[in-house]
Amino acid sequence: MTVTDTGSSIVVIVVVVVVAAAAAAVEVVVIVVVVVVVVLVVIAIVVEVEVVAAIVVVVVAVVVVVVVVVVVVVVLVVAALSFKV
Repeated sequence: MTVTDTGSSIVVIVVVVVVAAAAAAVEVVVIVVVVVVVVLVVIAIVVEVEVVAAIVVVVVAVVVVVVVVVVVVVVLVVAALSFKV
């Protein structure tokens, strides 16, 4: 029983840490995205058309990064839960 309890505790700790790390990562990504978008919008107002393409590229890149982060988090959580079994 002690081993099982310890195993469950470890899994819970791992899941909590992973979720906390994911939340921190998402928060950082959001802050970076906001800053980058604001900077690009200011540049776009000054420089105009060409930068709009850059904004689109950055937005697409950010979406890809966020999706990758979410997938990694899900995989880690599933792995942690599988480890319990």
